[in-house]
Amino acid sequence: MARAKTSIHTPGPAIRGGDPWAASAGKIRQLLSEEERARLAVLASIVRFKKGEEIYREGQRADAVFNIITGVVKAYKKARDGSEHVTAFLFPDDLFGLSEEGRYLNSTKAITSVTAYRLPVSALRSRLLRDAGLEFNVICKLIHELRETQRHAFILARRQALSKVAMFLQMLEHLQAARNERTTEIYLPMKRSDIAEYLGMSLEAVSRAFRNLTTRGIIKSRDRQHLKIMDRSTFDKIAGDTNISSAARSTKQ
Repeated sequence: MARAKTSIHTPGPAIRGGDPWAASAGKIRQLLSEEERARLAVLASIVRFKKGEEIYREGQRADAVFNIITGVVKAYKKARDGSEHVTAFLFPDDLFGLSEEGRYLNSTKAITSVTAYRLPVSALRSRLLRDAGLEFNVICKLIHELRETQRHAFILARRQALSKVAMFLQMLEHLQAARNERTTEIYLPMKRSDIAEYLGMSLEAVSRAFRNLTTRGIIKSRDRQHLKIMDRSTFDKIAGDTNISSAARSTKQ
């Protein structure tokens, strides 16, 4: 595993999420203060991964937690036949590397070039035990990620392929809006095969769904990583949920 490590002091790790006990209008915010980020920076080093590089493997000893600075990561499990089941896509300011009984629960791989903070578990655990405010903010982030996991489960429960793909695009649009990013286009850094594994579909079914949405004029692709919703009303009906798209429209400029 090729990783370049550099000592850092500022600005330090950053995590975005929502306070589950406060109104947020669908937005997520930086949960850590500058002082808290600086305290974590003392523990952290910077690591870099090339596109397609494995970060860690399921079952390995979980000796560190990672915080993405730039890039996108996928978390996945491997089936006995060697196929991958993508469980999550992770973006800047996300945390990953949480474990069970000291072992990583999933494997992770860089979808794009990735730069991240690496926080040793022993040092992070000691810091959280001494810092209730920091511990609370980490809990808020974990609750935020739990909500995303529930949304993923809801998408998987949908029967129609077209609806699944539309809901996935809607989820990405929602995440961009929550981060106060423009949503005139939806950014898809992952491959179609990764989307298929995430949605529990075949690659062929995902490709057909994208072609269907494009042929009907509902979406328009600039390239394989950027698309625009052209027919919002029909798109919302296919996705079956207008709440997310309404929030996303508020960030368009």
